[in-house]
Amino acid sequence: MFRSSALALLLLTGCTGLTGAATLEVGPGKQFSDPGKAIAAAGSGDTVRIYPGEYYSCAIVRRSDLTIEGVGPGVVLRDTTCARKAILVIDGNNVTVRNLTLERARVPDQNGAGIRAEGGNLTVENTRFLSNENGILTASNPRATIRIIGSTFDDNGKCTRCCAHGIYVNHIGHLIVENSHFTNTHSGHMIKSRAFDTTVINNVIEDGPQGNSSYLVQVPNGGNVLIANNRMEKGPHAENWSAAISIGDEGATQPTPAIIVKDNVLTNDTGHTTIFVRNVTATPAQLSGNVFKGGPVTPLVGDGSGG
Repeated sequence: MFRSSALALLLLTGCTGLTGAATLEVGPGKQFSDPGKAIAAAGSGDTVRIYPGEYYSCAIVRRSDLTIEGVGPGVVLRDTTCARKAILVIDGNNVTVRNLTLERARVPDQNGAGIRAEGGNLTVENTRFLSNENGILTASNPRATIRIIGSTFDDNGKCTRCCAHGIYVNHIGHLIVENSHFTNTHSGHMIKSRAFDTTVINNVIEDGPQGNSSYLVQVPNGGNVLIANNRMEKGPHAENWSAAISIGDEGATQPTPAIIVKDNVLTNDTGHTTIFVRNVTATPAQLSGNVFKGGPVTPLVGDGSGG
């Protein structure tokens, strides 16, 4: 009888671990008014749902298997950073961020980010990164996979005390960027990847009339590379008009089994001849099906073949 009563009490109080993951809601009239407080209160496996509004809030995400999502359009986290790093500092593993706008991240070392990824796997879906120093900046973790899907990076980047970029991933396992839009990046690169495996497919990567980025894609240490089916443009104000894609230019310090660049469209609006792919590794780059518009383009400089 005692054991039966004790079991019933455990079930009622939720102490058995059998209860499902929680959903924490943020917004006017909801459980939380501040996204950062909701994220701090969440447990691993929970979902934080943020309703439309402007939130001057940031968070350090320590839980794993957490989902942070906006409910409908117009969910904006802006101007506030945590740990002098980012609006969202993600230390957990298998975190998903979706349907948010992360805007105007600034920190004293001028390397602030919409998201600073310092944990394991991260998925970013349908999220806008506007006017940050970095859109996304990651720490090194060779086991981590970063997936960025259907997202927008606009008006990010700078180079003063240090260079910040649209995306800058350090030595992680895999970077996958697909169906996303990069535009109006300043001084830094649109995508800078030190990942062991870099996949960039089905994106729009363009300076536009005001952007003054350096490279559209830089893979400075080599690695396995696939860049395919992207629409790309070097603009009239590009600070580095010499090349669109650069691979191995800071030393090919990691295995580079293949470099495949295919079925992309590059428009050269720089007013100068530009190189589509500069390959500084010993692995031959394989180019095929790429189309060049606007000013003169040299398809490839370095080992490899095709156009």
